[in-house]
Amino acid sequence: MNRIIAIANQKGGCGKTTTAVNLATALANLNRKVLLIDLDPQGNASIHIGIKIYDLERSIYDVLVDPERMIKSVIMPTGINGLDIAPANIELSGAEIELVNVIGRESAFKDSLDDIDKEYDYILIDCPPSLGLLTLNALNTAHEVIIPVQTEYFALEGMRKLLKTIDVVTKRLNHNLIIAGILPTMYDARTKLSEEILKRIKEHFKDKVYKTRIRKNIRLAEAPSFGVSIEKYAPHSFGAQDYHKLAEEVISYE
Repeated sequence: MNRIIAIANQKGGCGKTTTAVNLATALANLNRKVLLIDLDPQGNASIHIGIKIYDLERSIYDVLVDPERMIKSVIMPTGINGLDIAPANIELSGAEIELVNVIGRESAFKDSLDDIDKEYDYILIDCPPSLGLLTLNALNTAHEVIIPVQTEYFALEGMRKLLKTIDVVTKRLNHNLIIAGILPTMYDARTKLSEEILKRIKEHFKDKVYKTRIRKNIRLAEAPSFGVSIEKYAPHSFGAQDYHKLAEEVISYE
């Protein structure tokens, strides 16, 4: 059975897309078959992986608004062995409006994955920085959630609302949804602030915190502008090392 993992946090700038792209790539490099689904209207995951989002004939938007269209019809290769993507662009921003009056709108996305149920070991969903209908669809579809959290001031701000949303989804829509782990990002061991925030995260979430910390690394910020993952852009960087370790940690729970 495949694992469907949503990467979610309504707080922007915490490393959701960076995690989605680089974890997907690292899993593929560890011989897993992976699908990355871009569910953010900004299309940053698609851009990061080298997709020209303004030239797309079809995108994840078409899957959401057309109940007859299955996700296989929008899946594209990435050029990375073992990794495919279902891309997004700004059209996706209209999906939430179009789905407002649709019965079962929180499940508009879930059934579209039926045609690829056994084709991938991992399906990673990059969620938008909000708790709107797109994120609800991702949470209703996923088996697990990974929550990236900055080891910076205000990092835990808004987490209560996210956790409440996950709890509501688990009780009312997706009874099998679990929090796979809390991922500390932008970690800098040289600063007392990072250590203090990490301590608070561990006190609050205990054994749900991944052992891997994603260290601050300029190469991670540079890689998207070249349309490649960190493993291709700077394979010996801290960023590449950390996401490889995270992939190994995720696989250890198979």
